[in-house]
Amino acid sequence: MIPREPTRRLQLGFLYIPPFRVQGISVAGEQTVVHIPELDVCFDIGKAPRSVLSAKYVALSHGHMDHAAGIAYYFSQRQFQGMGVGTLVCHPALEQPIRDVMNAWVKLEGQRTPHNVVPLEHNGELEIKNHVYLRGFETVHTVASMGFVVVERRSKLKPEFINLPQEKLLELKNRGEQITQTIEIPLICYTGDTYDGEHFDRDDVLNAQILITECTFLEKEHRERASVGKHLHIEDILQLLERSKAKALVLTHLSRRTHMGLARRRVAEVVPPQHRDRVYLLMDNRTNRARYERQVSEAESKTVQ
Repeated sequence: MIPREPTRRLQLGFLYIPPFRVQGISVAGEQTVVHIPELDVCFDIGKAPRSVLSAKYVALSHGHMDHAAGIAYYFSQRQFQGMGVGTLVCHPALEQPIRDVMNAWVKLEGQRTPHNVVPLEHNGELEIKNHVYLRGFETVHTVASMGFVVVERRSKLKPEFINLPQEKLLELKNRGEQITQTIEIPLICYTGDTYDGEHFDRDDVLNAQILITECTFLEKEHRERASVGKHLHIEDILQLLERSKAKALVLTHLSRRTHMGLARRRVAEVVPPQHRDRVYLLMDNRTNRARYERQVSEAESKTVQ
């Protein structure tokens, strides 16, 4: 008897949610890696697909192997391909274990791979692009864990000065008057593996333009399983949709046991019509491909006009 072909590798999930691309692979217990190319950041690194190596920063939500197994390979490949030293941002409790992992590879390979590990305290920040910051916050999981928000800070004229002529603004500025204010725009939020908690009440989480969160359990009878493993259930997502201002809520970390057809049906059954267009499944490649092709077609039509 001729043996079966090996199981095909998972295809990279891809979404274009203007102006950002959200791409990666996320399957509970196997691997999670979510890359935002426009921001040079990758959330988690369960494996290190070639497409995510360009990310200068990896924000690690927690140390479970399906989220962290690609750390050494990420650092190694960036060095091998001349991309510069990568930076991994993590919970302070994970800093030393990560350094221990990299030191173990020195003994295995007989050489040291350059790497940069930055521990981030709760509400700590790291500038990753000009005026763009990565902020960490504590979440609730079975181990030390963090979520992250990428925020942009912009300088804006104060409302009382908006209609003044340029000459008057310059005069006020020369007199030492503070005519501008800094506003903060939450761009992307990534929660990592987490249970429900106070972190979902944060303004920067609820106001993020794109909210990427896990939804490990969809079936009605799995509510208790979600609680035991400190994961989210689709019912938690419903509550989040009511409060979140995000234009897109991207669900990750579905189990391989949950067929994508079932996932689509459960979302259609459970999510109210007014929120349904806001919900995306990262690994629903068929639906996401069709959506992207429509986006391309619409963009081409506008160009022709």
